[in-house]
This record gives sequence, C-alpha cells and structure tokens, in this order.
Amino acid sequence: MSAHQETYDVVVAGGGAGGVGAAIGAAQAGARVVLIEKYGFLGGAATNAQVLAYCGFFQHGNAPIKAVAGAGDQVLGEMRKLNIDCEPYHSPTTGNWIILLDPERLKIALDQILAAHKIDVMLHTRVAAAERTGRAIEHLTVAGMDGQFSIQGGGFVDATGDANLALVSDVPMRLGDGEARLQAFSMPIRVGGVAPETTIDRAKMCASIELFNRRSPFRINRTDGGIYTRVPSSGDLWWLVIDREMPDLSWKSFTHAEQSARQMALYLVDALRESVPGFENAWLAQTGPQIGVRETRHPAARFEIPRTDVVGGVWRDDGVARGAWPIELHSEAGKPTYEHIGGRGFYHVPLAALQSETLDNLFYAGRVIGADPHAYGSTRVMGTALATGEAAGVAAALTAQKGIGPDADAVREVLIATGALI
Repeated sequence: MSAHQETYDVVVAGGGAGGVGAAIGAAQAGARVVLIEKYGFLGGAATNAQVLAYCGFFQHGNAPIKAVAGAGDQVLGEMRKLNIDCEPYHSPTTGNWIILLDPERLKIALDQILAAHKIDVMLHTRVAAAERTGRAIEHLTVAGMDGQFSIQGGGFVDATGDANLALVSDVPMRLGDGEARLQAFSMPIRVGGVAPETTIDRAKMCASIELFNRRSPFRINRTDGGIYTRVPSSGDLWWLVIDREMPDLSWKSFTHAEQSARQMALYLVDALRESVPGFENAWLAQTGPQIGVRETRHPAARFEIPRTDVVGGVWRDDGVARGAWPIELHSEAGKPTYEHIGGRGFYHVPLAALQSETLDNLFYAGRVIGADPHAYGSTRVMGTALATGEAAGVAAALTAQKGIGPDADAVREVLIATGALI
C-alpha cells in the first residue's frame, strides 16, 4: 500500500443521493469533507441505473406537499439552473408525486453543488479496507487508478447502498428481509426515435408487452404497462417495466439478471415498433450502466424503523428527517405493492436509525439506514436518501468536532438552521 495519506473531518462513501446529502450536510456543519465514488459520475441509481425520478420529495395525495428541503432543495436549485424545471409530476400509474430527471444534467448539477461546498470528490475510487480501534474507524484504505492509499477521518458515512463501508468494517448485517429474500431488481430503459406527436396509449403499451411475452423466454409481469414518461429536455421515452428476481447476491445471479434484462429490453423495443403507432422508428437508446438494485445488505443500526411508524405516520422527538414515500415492496418481480402513510402523511426518521450499532463514528444514509423489511420499502427512495444523508453528514461532522456522537437535538439544530424539514 502507498504511504500516501489524506486526512479529513468526514469521509463519505458513495455518491448517490444519500452520499451527496451527507457531504453537503457535513460541509455546512463546518467539516472538511471527501466523497468517494466507484463510478466516474455522481447520482447513484438516477445516473447508473436510469431511475430517472426522485421519489420521496412529496407526500402522497391530491396536492404535492413537501417532505424534503435542505440539501435536497439545493440539488433541485442547481438542476433548475440547467433548465430542468423540477416541478412535481403526478404519476398516473401510482398516484405518487415525483420529480423527473435528466441524467446528464443531474451529473453536472451534482458536480457543481459539491464544488460550491468545497467538497473533495474522488471518482473511480473504492473503499477497500477499514482499520478499527475499539468502537471507532480510524482510517480507510481506498483503491483508485493511482493505486491504494489511506484516508483518515473523524466521522464516516456509509452511503454506498450496499453497505460496503460497513462490510469492510466488520459491522454485523442481515441480507434482504432477514430470511435472505431480496426485493426484485429492475432495468429501466430509455427509448429513442419516438415520433414527436405521439400520444402514448397505455392499452397499446400493454399489447406490446403481451407480444413480447409470447415470444420471449423471459416474462414481464406488470399487467398495467409499467411506469413511463418522457425524459425532460428530450423526446425519449423512459419506461420502467422490466424486473428480475434475485435469489441471492452471487456473481452468477447478478450476471444473469444484467444479461437477461438487457436482452429483454432489446426485444421489448422490437415489440413496440411492431405494435404501437408512433414507435415505428424507435430504438433502444440506453440501459444501465447497471441494473437498478433495490436491496442487498442491511448493516446493524441502533434502531430499525418499524412498519408501524410508517403506516401510523409516527412523529418522534429524536427525528432528524421525514419519510413520505409509501411502503413500496417488490417481493415478486413485476408485482409491486403499496401501503400508504397515515397520520399527517409523513413519519420521522430518528437519529438512532442512522447510527451504527457497533461503531460510534459510523453513520448511515440512504438505503442502508435502520429499517425493518416493510419500512425499508419507504426509506430507500432517493428523495428520502437526500434527507437522511444530510442528517448523517451533520452527525458525522459533530462527531469529528467533539470526539463523541451528538444527540438528536444537536443534529436537529444544525439541520433546521440550514433549511431542512423535520
């Protein structure tokens, strides 16, 4: 290993929504911050898996009521500068409010917002190992194009989605729902060449799926035609309809899911060309770079948000973020189920759900926060990840400053001062 070493107050692993929120939160709390990302761009599932919608910014209902502000609002503001209107879009399929994304503009917006906060970003870099002393991480070994080197920090945030930082730090964790069952993965696709005047008929989209299912060895189970819309600033169609079962996290299962989903995407567009007016000259513009991953590992947290908190819309004195997306489970590929939030339409994410059970200076953001198998169907979405990330980043910064973990009141004070909704 290289003798080279960098020192930061807060080290964030993962550059998706949770990691971006964490880096902004930590920087606003006065920390010197580095963000480590394995891809050559930020954005997580929005840019690496074509999930072109921020979910969780608004409560479910007839009107869009905000549940996320703070760092999330800063990201939306940066996108607006690049001519993405970021207006709430009411999905006709689910009735949920989402924000439609242009992935290329989002990449640039995230670069710019982190640069504005003077956050160091290490792309094409992975966390390879962690050195622990008792209940604290001392430093990480990271691997990049220039080899391996060490990063020392006072507070750490795992925003990798797959709990990679927690994994190399020997934090106990469960796989999937605790009985090794994983939610289905999805391959959203982008379809180009759609005639500009085309009005998309859902019944005809369903007919194209039926044609595909008659021909393909792989089946699409979404009987409602899936979720689709136009990509902002583009005539392309974004379509979320291809799902794959994941029996485990082995390389064989990942390889099969990726390869079969790509094949399905290509032949599905063939069926579109044959059966849907306006798609005669359509082509498969893009998949990936990877399949959309909903669930892998869950590291042990000091608190797991229970389903009862979500469906009851429970408020907590130690809440540091709001969750507003319904429980959306994909236990069977292509057959999502929804359970809506009660009370005032949102529930609180407590600080303890962001804290590692075994390490005092490790915090969680995004998909890896503490939640039971049902509540996880709500907490995992990107809008909520920006909020939990911001809170985790603040907590990590306060830990680096004081040498001990903060209480919820201290985190809430910083969040409220910087415009977060709690």
